[in-house]
Amino acid sequence: MPRSEASQTLFEQHVLPEIEVLLRVARSLTRNDADAEDLVQDTLIRAYRAIDRFDGRHPRAWLLTILRNTNINRNRRQRPELLRDPDGPSGQLNEVVAEDVTDASVEAGFDAEIEKALAELDEPFRRVVELVDIGGLSYAEAAEVLGVPAGTVMSRLHRARTRIRDRLDRAGIAPRSR
Repeated sequence: MPRSEASQTLFEQHVLPEIEVLLRVARSLTRNDADAEDLVQDTLIRAYRAIDRFDGRHPRAWLLTILRNTNINRNRRQRPELLRDPDGPSGQLNEVVAEDVTDASVEAGFDAEIEKALAELDEPFRRVVELVDIGGLSYAEAAEVLGVPAGTVMSRLHRARTRIRDRLDRAGIAPRSR
């Protein structure tokens, strides 16, 4: 379906400058460069199709919402396949080799504790960590994406970081300095 020159201009003006941010957030969501690039591509296609309905305000928030919804939809479609394959990636992640303790295994243990701590967070707290700490968004940008005041973002981020730190402390990985 051919687009008007005005639509093309809107896309170039509002969408193209945000590609790096989209990639950064997509990498934090997928933890895989190829999947992140696919997610951004799907997001750009959806944005291109909807550009005529975009009001021009807050393009980053609009695009990140599309990205998030696209990621949720992709995960919903993939979940049944993961559950059917008991020898798939989730089974492989649980295998631990306890022979040679190296920096890599210590780092893997740390990463696993971080993943557990993130998984234990309630959705509002996890989303803020994903957007600000992992995705690199500012408090204001995260507030736009979530539809909450910037103060709420800061409060949720502080509480989430405290809970993650407590989890790491209980695991004996991150001693607290007081």
